[in-house]
Amino acid sequence: MRRILLFRHAKSSWKDTSLDDIDRPLAGRGRKAAKAMGRYVADHDLRPAIILCSTAARTRETLERSGKALARNVPTRFEDGLYHAGPTALLDRLRRLDDTLPSAMLIGHNPGLEELASALAGNGDAGPLASMNEKFPTGALAVFDADLEAWKDLRPGCARLERFVRPRDLVAV
Repeated sequence: MRRILLFRHAKSSWKDTSLDDIDRPLAGRGRKAAKAMGRYVADHDLRPAIILCSTAARTRETLERSGKALARNVPTRFEDGLYHAGPTALLDRLRRLDDTLPSAMLIGHNPGLEELASALAGNGDAGPLASMNEKFPTGALAVFDADLEAWKDLRPGCARLERFVRPRDLVAV
């Protein structure tokens, strides 16, 4: 069994128009949402075996603001290739994971993350599937389980959406 957690970066700030896209930080609302999502992951024992995080400032800050509950003692890799990656590249990256890892979290960006989530979802509860397919907002987390022996066998439609959580489900942000 493999568990895949897809975590979209929290709401970013557009205040400083001189910043390149990759350098944009989180907005106040995003900082609050990231903290709430980190608590949710810890409270529901969803901490992954590894975290793959885009190198963009907003993804790194999402991870940082999610707190020690999420990242404490979890190996984390910051990878340039995750920034603006499409669903095929993201799927390929997950397929290259070491088979000793039972779970992985990918912290990234839309539209790639949302498209990967839609592609992976072979089934799941109708409500969460409908919510995820309607919109994958900033700060949202999709958790999938796939009955696979090896990561290389991960393919579209092979996973079950176990939960889809948005920051607004947890706090008023």
